[in-house]
Amino acid sequence: QVQLVESGGGLVQAGGSLRLSCAASGRIFSNYYMGWFRQAPGKEREFVAAIRWSAVITRLADSVKGRFTISRDNAKNTVYLQMNSLKPEDTAVYYCAVRRSIFFSVNRAEYDFWGQGTQVTVSS
Repeated sequence: QVQLVESGGGLVQAGGSLRLSCAASGRIFSNYYMGWFRQAPGKEREFVAAIRWSAVITRLADSVKGRFTISRDNAKNTVYLQMNSLKPEDTAVYYCAVRRSIFFSVNRAEYDFWGQGTQVTVSS
């Protein structure tokens, strides 16, 4: 089992920054993928970013490339999502997830464990 707890969400003005954290506990292997997804009201949950726990490989959705970065701190068992140049369309609940596979996926159904989510609101 893996437990995930997100934090760092909040209200920010457009153009501002936030850093989300996802603290993981339980059995996490270096070849697992840690992902960030987001879900806006009335929309499906969508992929944002992913990082292999070994941190060799990272992936970002086209909509956030150049603005968001994903990283991890092994000593703290924590994955981060640094969000810069935020836009109102980034407003959503952001979820951290674990995929127990060496293969990358943007499909939320292929992630095995989820956190409770943290709200990010970007005002215009």
